Amino acid sequence: MCWSAQADAVAGGVVAAAGVACLVRARRAGHPERLLLAALPLVLGLHQLIEALVWLGTDGELSPALAGAARTAWAVIALPLLPVLVPAGVWCATTGPRRRVLAALTLLGAAVAVPLAVAVASHPVAATAHGHTLVYAVGIPHPAVLLTGYLLATVGSLLASGDRLLRRLGLVTAVGALVCALFWRLAFISTWCALAALAGVLLFQWAGHSPVAEGAERIARPVR
Repeated sequence: MCWSAQADAVAGGVVAAAGVACLVRARRAGHPERLLLAALPLVLGLHQLIEALVWLGTDGELSPALAGAARTAWAVIALPLLPVLVPAGVWCATTGPRRRVLAALTLLGAAVAVPLAVAVASHPVAATAHGHTLVYAVGIPHPAVLLTGYLLATVGSLLASGDRLLRRLGLVTAVGALVCALFWRLAFISTWCALAALAGVLLFQWAGHSPVAEGAERIARPVR
C-alpha cells in the first residue's frame, strides 16, 4: 500500500462520507450517546484530506504558509486530539462498571495530550517524504512513554468497551499499529492514522447497532 496526495484525497473523501453516514445513523437510531465516537470517521477522513495538502506542500505545490498550516492541522488531530476523543467517545457510549476503566483511560489520554499539544504549539511541524510515506517531526519529549500512553488510551479504550463491534475495531487498530511499527517505523504515526481511518468505517455498523436487540436475539436463539 502506498500513499500520495491523490490516495489520501480519495481515502479521505470516502472515510469522511462514511463518518457523515455514521452520525446520521446514530441519530436516527436514537443513540445520542454515540454521536461523539460516531464522529471519529469524519475526523479521520478530514485528517486524510489535510494530509493530501501536506503531500502537495512537500512537492512545492503550496505556498509555505498554507503548507505549514496543513502540517500543523494534521499534527493537532493526530497528536493531542485523538487520545482524548477516542476514549471519551467510548466512555459516552458505554454503560455499567466499565465506565470507570474508560474514565481512567480518558484521563490518561488527556494527560498524554497536554505535552503533545505543548510540543505542537512550541515547535514548527516538519514533514518529509520517505518513499511513499510522510515522516513528521514535532519535537515530542519522551516519545516512547507518550506513545505507550497514546495507544493505551485509544486502542485500550476500544478493547475495554465491552462492545463486540468496538472490540473488533480495537483489535484491527492494534494489529495495524504493530504492522506500521514493523514496516514503517519512521512514518509510524502517519501510516497508523491512515489505517485507523480506513478501519473507522467499521463504526458505521456500530452506530445503528442496538445492544438490547442483540441480547434479545441471543436469548431467542435455540440452544443446540
